[in-house]
Amino acid sequence: MNMNTCTALACLALLHAGSAGSAAAQGNSPPAAQEITRAGTQASMPGPPEFFTGRVRVDPVWPADAHINASGGLVTFEPGARSAWHTHPAGQRLLVVAGVGLTQEWGKPVQALRPGDVVWCPPGVKHWHGATATTGVRHIAITGTVDGKNVDWMEHVTDEQYRK
Repeated sequence: MNMNTCTALACLALLHAGSAGSAAAQGNSPPAAQEITRAGTQASMPGPPEFFTGRVRVDPVWPADAHINASGGLVTFEPGARSAWHTHPAGQRLLVVAGVGLTQEWGKPVQALRPGDVVWCPPGVKHWHGATATTGVRHIAITGTVDGKNVDWMEHVTDEQYRK
């Protein structure tokens, strides 16, 4: 280890020791324990037909709560399935984990999505996402919440309309 690395590590150790000591001196309680939500304890649900075309399954991962103001879900789109046009009041991140998908922002070209791609959907930006015609896609959706709401659905648009 070089001298700069040793100095940096020593400074970090002192900062950590100082902050731990000050928390104990102030009588702060220790941090809360981890919480584990066991797989299979939350029921899967079909994507409602008024908001999705084709077969879509939503597996809730966590709800927005006092710890984090964003919900998480694992969404699976069968080939040809997609969401209706919608926006998010606090934005949404999509992490593609399997398959090949598509997304489109209003007025812009359709874009392909592959495993490892991350999409940021800013607040208020109209968009849709889903599978290709021949390949399903699965993504983790992390969606911010404003006043208990995380999505605003728009009109349902047919394949012919959204591809124009």
